[in-house]
Amino acid sequence: MATDLTTEEALEPEDALEAEMEAVEKLADASDAIAEQVRKRIYGQDELIEHLLVAIFARGHSLLMGVPGLAKTYLISTLSEILNLDFNRIQFTPDLMPADITGTDILEEDTATGNRHFKFMKGPVFTNLLLADEINRTPPKTQAALLQSMAEYRVSAGGTTYELDLPFLVFATQNPIEQEGTYPLPEAQLDRFMFHLNVDYPEQDDEFLIVKNTTTSKTPEVEKVLAPETILELQELVLKVPVSNEVVNYAVELVRKTRPDSSAAPDFVSEFLNWGAGPRAGQALILGGKARALLDGRLTVATEDIDALASPVLRHRILTNFQAQAEGITPDDVIDRLLDE
Repeated sequence: MATDLTTEEALEPEDALEAEMEAVEKLADASDAIAEQVRKRIYGQDELIEHLLVAIFARGHSLLMGVPGLAKTYLISTLSEILNLDFNRIQFTPDLMPADITGTDILEEDTATGNRHFKFMKGPVFTNLLLADEINRTPPKTQAALLQSMAEYRVSAGGTTYELDLPFLVFATQNPIEQEGTYPLPEAQLDRFMFHLNVDYPEQDDEFLIVKNTTTSKTPEVEKVLAPETILELQELVLKVPVSNEVVNYAVELVRKTRPDSSAAPDFVSEFLNWGAGPRAGQALILGGKARALLDGRLTVATEDIDALASPVLRHRILTNFQAQAEGITPDDVIDRLLDE
């Protein structure tokens, strides 16, 4: 069921536009097919699945926040299977070291000559889709081992730089209720994640299906929908989607209004926030809007795409103050008020 979206490189303008429209239609069809396969194992969570697909095609990393038992790991591993991506999972623990993620040099001996030399053994970061499970359970030094790979798609070890295979994506999970023995992610590292996604409890009907269908001996089989090479092509296609100046300005204004010291910020932002989002938030809104438009079969980005992605893009990039916390005001509340305005 793999979908081939390859197009000719040397095309006339009209032919190129026609080829791009065909690619967009196939991507929209592939998106529906992916969601259909995911629903064989995951019940509900449609918005979460949509946001994860947007992140994948926009080359964005995602942080998933949710209590244990909501199938976060199962969802990510299922997506990697459907997309035919190499998948590794790291269980983050307090004793995890940076070399346990990136890899390390080991001393090898040639049995024929007796000569010894160092050989680099690649760590689990050398994959297409990396699940960093409970990332806040490991110290900042180990958390930071992911930063270079997330930003530059490469790993430096022993004075040598190793390129990662593309596509490369990091999906990390956190437990929002158990804080004992955890190390909160610094704001600079949080900013590396394109999306902060909340994984909520399922609806009653969905929970009924979960309990009924996951307590049998059968595991639903899923079909592969895309290949890594096709995903890379689609990620390039996302970059080519045109965006009007009005939509870019809308995204930039939204981000700037989250900054308490900005003249554009409403009074309630100055009242409830200590810190606002940086330019990377605007980049995430536009890239995510492009991917969302393509997944919807459109070649244009609308302000509705920006609105739909505002919460996952901004909620981990704005910092509420003591007054907001005392009054029970969350980052999502501030974002909703900004969108209402």
